[in-house]
Amino acid sequence: MSPVVSITVEPAEADIRLDRWFKRRFPALPHGRLEKLLRTGQVRVDGKRAKANLRLESGQVVRVPPLDGLLTTAPANGKAPARVRPADDRMATELRRRVLYRDGEALVIDKPAGLAVQGGTSTDIHLDGLLDALRFDAAERPRLVHRLDKDTSGVLVLARSAAAAARLAEAFRRKETRKIYWAAVVGQPKLRHGRIDLALSKQGGGHGEKVQPDEEGQRAVTYYSLVEHAGKRASWLALMPITGRTHQLRAHCVALGTPILGDGKYGGQGAFVAGTELARQLHLHARSIGLPKAGGGTIAATAPLPEHMRKTWQFFGFDPNPEPEPLADIEP
Repeated sequence: MSPVVSITVEPAEADIRLDRWFKRRFPALPHGRLEKLLRTGQVRVDGKRAKANLRLESGQVVRVPPLDGLLTTAPANGKAPARVRPADDRMATELRRRVLYRDGEALVIDKPAGLAVQGGTSTDIHLDGLLDALRFDAAERPRLVHRLDKDTSGVLVLARSAAAAARLAEAFRRKETRKIYWAAVVGQPKLRHGRIDLALSKQGGGHGEKVQPDEEGQRAVTYYSLVEHAGKRASWLALMPITGRTHQLRAHCVALGTPILGDGKYGGQGAFVAGTELARQLHLHARSIGLPKAGGGTIAATAPLPEHMRKTWQFFGFDPNPEPEPLADIEP
């Protein structure tokens, strides 16, 4: 008989229903049997009974009872195992160069735009497969605590042990983190400062991973501040997400009437500035993060603009070193 195991919910699995999580992880498990396991309390989440429609959060621990030969898990994304290319010396050196903060509990790196955080069907190079390069003196391999989209650059927190991963994931879950993003957007918002409270749900059909406004969806809240603008052609926004929904900032910027520059997926042709040679990459950057340390104090890091955004800032004459930092006075 297979043993009882405990599986930690990964960042890529956040917001998934418990029954769908089982379907992805254990595709051979019949639905009727899962219902019985839930009904009899053999499946637990963080030590408590759970229903099939419970939406999981990153860092939660799922107790999986003996499944008699079915205890072979699929990848967290429910797809075929991704090929992983080990880090060569050049890649390892570049990752280490991007470390912004390091202590015994956590690392914060400056993730480059274009590097996926986790693997997929056609992704053989991703951060999760390169984390041994960031082990340094730790006994354990670093663990992902949260995620950024492949095309979003900037600060990303890694835990240096299982215990640290659980504590840091809890800090994210309790919204004890302070995350600031910078974005270049097309157009200018009507108000210089504001709060966007717009629920979102994942969109069905053949759109890939995409969300849309939906009154019945999950609540999504973002604070924003207009830092500078180039007439009504383009603006620099500072964004503070209070919730962490998929593509939240991209959808909220469209809702403001100012799609993120280069974001054709959400903004269509309106996400590009005609008559310019600006990079057609997504102009969204995780600028800074702060979260509590285990023994008191704060884990804090700030990432410089990536090259394609730095050139756009120069094109519009934006000052990349504002004083004070935008949204620094906001207390959500």
